[in-house]
Amino acid sequence: MRVHVVSDVHGNAEGLATAGEGADALICLGDLVLFLDYHDHARGIFPDLFGVENADRIVALRTARRFEEAREFGRRLWAELDVDRETAIESAVRRQYAALFAAFPTPTYATYGNVDIPALWHEYAGPGTTVLDGQRIELDGRVFGFVGGGLRTPMRTPYEISDEEYAAKVEALGEVDVLCSHIPPEVPELTYDTVARRFERGSAALLAAIRRTKPRYALFGHVHQPLARRMRVGPTECVNVGHFAATGRPWALEW
Repeated sequence: MRVHVVSDVHGNAEGLATAGEGADALICLGDLVLFLDYHDHARGIFPDLFGVENADRIVALRTARRFEEAREFGRRLWAELDVDRETAIESAVRRQYAALFAAFPTPTYATYGNVDIPALWHEYAGPGTTVLDGQRIELDGRVFGFVGGGLRTPMRTPYEISDEEYAAKVEALGEVDVLCSHIPPEVPELTYDTVARRFERGSAALLAAIRRTKPRYALFGHVHQPLARRMRVGPTECVNVGHFAATGRPWALEW
Protein backbone atom coordinates (compact mmCIF):
# COMPACT_ATOMS: atom_id res chain seq x y z
CA MET A 1 0.00 0.00 0.00
CA ARG A 2 1.29 3.46 -0.91
CA VAL A 3 -0.30 6.69 0.33
CA HIS A 4 0.78 10.20 -0.66
CA VAL A 5 0.35 12.97 1.90
CA VAL A 6 0.24 16.73 1.26
CA SER A 7 -0.34 19.79 3.41
CA ASP A 8 -0.38 23.56 2.93
CA VAL A 9 -1.53 23.41 -0.68
CA HIS A 10 -2.30 27.15 -0.74
CA GLY A 11 -3.75 27.33 -4.22
CA ASN A 12 -1.41 24.87 -5.97
CA ALA A 13 -4.12 23.14 -8.02
CA GLU A 14 -1.67 22.21 -10.78
CA GLY A 15 0.55 20.29 -8.39
CA LEU A 16 -2.44 18.75 -6.64
CA ALA A 17 -3.66 17.27 -9.93
CA THR A 18 -0.58 15.01 -10.07
CA ALA A 19 -0.02 14.48 -6.32
CA GLY A 20 -1.77 11.12 -6.30
CA GLU A 21 0.16 9.59 -9.21
CA GLY A 22 1.60 6.21 -8.26
CA ALA A 23 -0.32 6.05 -4.98
CA ASP A 24 -3.34 4.08 -3.81
CA ALA A 25 -4.76 7.13 -2.00
CA LEU A 26 -4.05 10.79 -1.28
CA ILE A 27 -4.25 12.37 2.16
CA CYS A 28 -4.53 16.16 2.40
CA LEU A 29 -3.86 17.86 5.73
CA GLY A 30 -5.44 21.18 4.84
CA ASP A 31 -4.74 24.82 4.09
CA LEU A 32 -6.09 24.75 0.56
CA VAL A 33 -6.77 28.50 0.44
CA LEU A 34 -4.15 31.02 -0.66
CA PHE A 35 -4.94 34.35 0.96
CA LEU A 36 -1.43 35.79 0.71
CA ASP A 37 1.83 34.22 -0.45
CA TYR A 38 4.63 35.40 1.83
CA HIS A 39 7.25 34.54 -0.84
CA ASP A 40 5.45 35.99 -3.85
CA HIS A 41 3.32 38.91 -2.70
CA ALA A 42 1.55 39.06 -6.07
CA ARG A 43 -0.27 35.77 -5.43
CA GLY A 44 -3.43 35.29 -3.42
CA ILE A 45 -6.75 36.85 -2.50
CA PHE A 46 -5.21 39.84 -0.73
CA PRO A 47 -3.10 41.19 -3.63
CA ASP A 48 -5.93 40.47 -6.07
CA LEU A 49 -8.08 42.85 -4.04
CA PHE A 50 -5.58 45.43 -2.81
CA GLY A 51 -2.47 45.21 -4.99
CA VAL A 52 1.10 44.08 -4.45
CA GLU A 53 2.30 47.24 -2.70
CA ASN A 54 -0.28 46.83 0.05
CA ALA A 55 0.57 43.13 0.25
CA ASP A 56 4.23 44.08 0.80
CA ARG A 57 3.17 46.33 3.66
CA ILE A 58 0.96 43.84 5.48
CA VAL A 59 3.55 41.07 5.17
CA ALA A 60 6.16 43.39 6.71
CA LEU A 61 3.85 44.20 9.63
CA ARG A 62 2.95 40.58 10.30
CA THR A 63 6.55 39.41 10.00
CA ALA A 64 7.48 42.03 12.60
CA ARG A 65 4.62 40.63 14.78
CA ARG A 66 2.90 44.02 14.73
CA PHE A 67 -0.45 42.27 14.46
CA GLU A 68 -2.65 45.10 15.71
CA GLU A 69 -1.10 47.52 13.20
CA ALA A 70 -1.64 44.93 10.47
CA ARG A 71 -5.30 44.56 11.44
CA GLU A 72 -5.81 48.33 11.47
CA PHE A 73 -4.12 48.62 8.07
CA GLY A 74 -6.40 45.89 6.75
CA ARG A 75 -9.49 47.62 8.13
CA ARG A 76 -8.54 50.83 6.32
CA LEU A 77 -8.04 48.98 3.05
CA TRP A 78 -11.45 47.30 3.30
CA ALA A 79 -13.13 50.61 4.10
CA GLU A 80 -11.55 52.20 1.03
CA LEU A 81 -12.57 49.27 -1.17
CA ASP A 82 -16.21 49.79 -0.23
CA VAL A 83 -17.34 46.17 -0.71
CA ASP A 84 -18.70 43.66 1.77
CA ARG A 85 -15.66 41.89 3.18
CA GLU A 86 -17.25 38.50 3.84
CA THR A 87 -18.88 38.37 0.42
CA ALA A 88 -15.66 39.28 -1.39
CA ILE A 89 -13.56 36.74 0.50
CA GLU A 90 -16.11 33.95 0.16
CA SER A 91 -16.38 34.55 -3.57
CA ALA A 92 -12.59 34.33 -3.95
CA VAL A 93 -12.36 31.23 -1.74
CA ARG A 94 -15.11 29.53 -3.75
CA ARG A 95 -13.15 30.06 -6.96
CA GLN A 96 -10.09 28.48 -5.38
CA TYR A 97 -12.04 25.57 -3.88
CA ALA A 98 -13.71 24.80 -7.23
CA ALA A 99 -10.30 24.34 -8.87
CA LEU A 100 -8.65 22.56 -5.93
CA PHE A 101 -11.36 20.02 -5.16
CA ALA A 102 -11.64 19.24 -8.87
CA ALA A 103 -7.92 18.37 -8.81
CA PHE A 104 -8.20 15.81 -5.99
CA PRO A 105 -7.71 12.22 -7.18
CA THR A 106 -9.92 9.34 -6.08
CA PRO A 107 -9.71 8.39 -3.29
CA THR A 108 -8.69 11.45 -1.27
CA TYR A 109 -9.02 11.76 2.51
CA ALA A 110 -8.83 15.38 3.66
CA THR A 111 -9.02 17.48 6.79
CA TYR A 112 -9.13 21.24 7.31
CA GLY A 113 -6.24 23.63 7.85
CA ASN A 114 -6.41 26.80 9.90
CA VAL A 115 -6.97 29.03 6.84
CA ASP A 116 -9.77 26.87 5.41
CA ILE A 117 -13.51 27.51 5.66
CA PRO A 118 -15.07 24.17 6.67
CA ALA A 119 -18.66 25.26 5.97
CA LEU A 120 -17.90 25.38 2.24
CA TRP A 121 -16.16 22.03 1.85
CA HIS A 122 -19.30 19.91 1.52
CA GLU A 123 -20.29 21.90 -1.58
CA TYR A 124 -17.07 21.04 -3.42
CA ALA A 125 -16.01 17.62 -2.13
CA GLY A 126 -16.96 15.07 -4.79
CA PRO A 127 -17.79 11.39 -4.18
CA GLY A 128 -14.10 10.47 -4.32
CA THR A 129 -13.16 12.85 -1.47
CA THR A 130 -13.83 12.00 2.17
CA VAL A 131 -13.63 14.89 4.65
CA LEU A 132 -12.62 13.86 8.18
CA ASP A 133 -12.23 15.85 11.41
CA GLY A 134 -12.07 14.02 14.73
CA GLN A 135 -12.72 10.80 12.80
CA ARG A 136 -10.94 7.60 11.75
CA ILE A 137 -10.61 5.45 8.66
CA GLU A 138 -8.91 2.13 7.96
CA LEU A 139 -6.65 1.69 4.94
CA ASP A 140 -5.32 -1.79 4.26
CA GLY A 141 -5.23 -2.73 7.93
CA ARG A 142 -3.92 0.55 9.32
CA VAL A 143 -6.09 3.01 11.23
CA PHE A 144 -5.70 6.70 10.38
CA GLY A 145 -7.11 9.41 12.64
CA PHE A 146 -7.70 13.00 11.48
CA VAL A 147 -7.79 16.27 13.42
CA GLY A 148 -8.39 19.46 11.43
CA GLY A 149 -7.93 23.16 12.07
CA GLY A 150 -5.56 25.17 14.23
CA LEU A 151 -5.42 26.76 17.66
CA ARG A 152 -6.13 30.41 18.40
CA THR A 153 -3.40 32.90 17.53
CA PRO A 154 -3.03 36.68 17.04
CA MET A 155 -3.34 36.01 13.28
CA ARG A 156 -7.04 35.08 13.74
CA THR A 157 -7.18 32.79 10.73
CA PRO A 158 -10.61 31.35 9.75
CA TYR A 159 -10.53 27.92 11.40
CA GLU A 160 -8.90 28.46 14.79
CA ILE A 161 -10.58 26.76 17.74
CA SER A 162 -10.02 26.60 21.50
CA ASP A 163 -7.51 24.21 23.05
CA GLU A 164 -10.40 22.41 24.74
CA GLU A 165 -12.33 21.84 21.51
CA TYR A 166 -9.19 20.67 19.74
CA ALA A 167 -8.29 18.29 22.59
CA ALA A 168 -11.78 16.76 22.47
CA LYS A 169 -11.29 15.88 18.80
CA VAL A 170 -7.92 14.28 19.54
CA GLU A 171 -9.46 12.31 22.43
CA ALA A 172 -12.29 11.07 20.21
CA LEU A 173 -9.82 9.27 17.94
CA GLY A 174 -8.57 6.79 20.51
CA GLU A 175 -5.63 4.64 19.44
CA VAL A 176 -4.58 4.92 15.80
CA ASP A 177 -1.64 3.76 13.72
CA VAL A 178 -1.24 7.10 11.93
CA LEU A 179 -2.25 10.39 13.56
CA CYS A 180 -2.96 13.02 10.87
CA SER A 181 -3.35 16.71 11.74
CA HIS A 182 -2.77 20.09 10.20
CA ILE A 183 -0.74 21.53 13.07
CA PRO A 184 2.19 19.73 14.74
CA PRO A 185 2.44 18.44 18.29
CA GLU A 186 3.82 21.00 20.70
CA VAL A 187 7.52 20.24 20.30
CA PRO A 188 9.84 23.26 19.84
CA GLU A 189 11.85 21.71 17.01
CA LEU A 190 8.64 20.97 15.09
CA THR A 191 6.87 24.30 15.69
CA TYR A 192 9.72 26.77 15.01
CA ASP A 193 9.75 28.33 11.53
CA THR A 194 13.33 29.18 10.59
CA VAL A 195 12.37 31.76 7.94
CA ALA A 196 9.56 33.53 9.82
CA ARG A 197 11.77 33.22 12.94
CA ARG A 198 8.91 32.44 15.26
CA PHE A 199 7.17 29.53 16.94
CA GLU A 200 3.88 28.51 15.36
CA ARG A 201 1.23 27.02 17.59
CA GLY A 202 1.47 23.31 18.18
CA SER A 203 -0.92 21.14 20.14
CA ALA A 204 -0.20 19.85 23.65
CA ALA A 205 -3.15 17.48 23.21
CA LEU A 206 -1.52 15.92 20.14
CA LEU A 207 1.76 15.50 22.01
CA ALA A 208 -0.01 13.89 24.99
CA ALA A 209 -1.87 11.50 22.67
CA ILE A 210 1.38 10.54 20.92
CA ARG A 211 3.03 9.78 24.26
CA ARG A 212 -0.01 7.89 25.53
CA THR A 213 -1.11 5.86 22.49
CA LYS A 214 2.22 5.58 20.59
CA PRO A 215 1.04 5.67 16.95
CA ARG A 216 3.54 4.56 14.30
CA TYR A 217 3.43 7.97 12.66
CA ALA A 218 2.22 11.49 13.42
CA LEU A 219 1.86 13.44 10.16
CA PHE A 220 1.25 17.19 9.91
CA GLY A 221 2.15 20.42 8.08
CA HIS A 222 1.44 24.07 9.00
CA VAL A 223 5.07 25.09 9.70
CA HIS A 224 6.45 25.89 6.27
CA GLN A 225 10.18 25.93 7.11
CA PRO A 226 10.53 23.90 10.31
CA LEU A 227 13.69 23.58 12.36
CA ALA A 228 13.18 19.81 12.24
CA ARG A 229 11.12 18.12 9.55
CA ARG A 230 11.23 14.76 11.24
CA MET A 231 11.93 13.45 14.73
CA ARG A 232 10.87 10.70 17.10
CA VAL A 233 8.75 11.10 20.20
CA GLY A 234 9.18 7.73 21.86
CA PRO A 235 8.47 5.13 19.15
CA THR A 236 6.42 7.57 17.04
CA GLU A 237 7.92 9.06 13.89
CA CYS A 238 6.72 12.68 13.71
CA VAL A 239 6.88 14.01 10.15
CA ASN A 240 6.20 17.44 8.66
CA VAL A 241 5.05 16.34 5.20
CA GLY A 242 6.20 19.59 3.60
CA HIS A 243 5.01 22.90 2.19
CA PHE A 244 3.22 21.58 -0.90
CA ALA A 245 2.50 25.05 -2.32
CA ALA A 246 6.25 25.58 -2.73
CA THR A 247 7.49 22.07 -3.57
CA GLY A 248 4.60 20.43 -5.41
CA ARG A 249 5.87 17.11 -4.00
CA PRO A 250 3.84 14.78 -1.77
CA TRP A 251 5.34 12.78 1.08
CA ALA A 252 4.98 9.02 0.62
CA LEU A 253 4.04 6.37 3.20
CA GLU A 254 4.33 2.71 2.24
CA TRP A 255 3.60 -0.52 4.08
